[in-house]
Amino acid sequence: MSEQENATIRIHIMGKTYRVPAGLTIMDAMEYSGYRFIRGAGCRSGFCGACSTIYRREEDYRLQFALACQEMAEDGMYLVQLPFTPAPRSQYDLEKIDPTENVLLQYYPEIARCVSCNTCTKACPQDIEVMDYVQAALRGDIARTAALSFDCIQCGLCTMRCPADIKHYHMAQMARRIYGRYLSPVPEHLEEQLREIEEGVCDSELDKLVAMNEEELVLAYAARIREEE
Repeated sequence: MSEQENATIRIHIMGKTYRVPAGLTIMDAMEYSGYRFIRGAGCRSGFCGACSTIYRREEDYRLQFALACQEMAEDGMYLVQLPFTPAPRSQYDLEKIDPTENVLLQYYPEIARCVSCNTCTKACPQDIEVMDYVQAALRGDIARTAALSFDCIQCGLCTMRCPADIKHYHMAQMARRIYGRYLSPVPEHLEEQLREIEEGVCDSELDKLVAMNEEELVLAYAARIREEE
């Protein structure tokens, strides 16, 4: 093995020091140290939001925020794994919602307490402009709230850090649901496509795909016809 492959780093988990191989994610480094994930681990290499993590670097008093399965472990890291974030969520029936400008404020009145400190944005591991979509919600702009929050994975770090106790991610999820149900334009070809599916027009193509092996599927995917944007 090369010297680089043999390299280790020092991390601190809940106050105890461990040495782990360099090049591991925070999640992998914690498991290498013997930490067993009973909660707080979901997709393990995607973006499900389950592995919210707070850490601090040596010689730096500031807290940093990340997803443990994405962020690489660094020498001298102080790590704390967080449980899920059970922020209260407003109850509503989407089919009975009146999609007016004030509907988000009605169900999440705490957004009016936003002091524009931008702490929520700084805490977001997805680099989403969280404060901007809260301000859009305050203005009654449901479409912009939905668009800006589209990549949210519900990890809850924004809410943990908010001094105004705003449930950003629940509010944004409501905005996306309202937009999808009431405000999103229907693509011109959607109804025709749904009709064709009901009539079985696509059955033969589906049967062909099901019969393909992995290599054939890869080739078919690469050769697919893409719609113009």
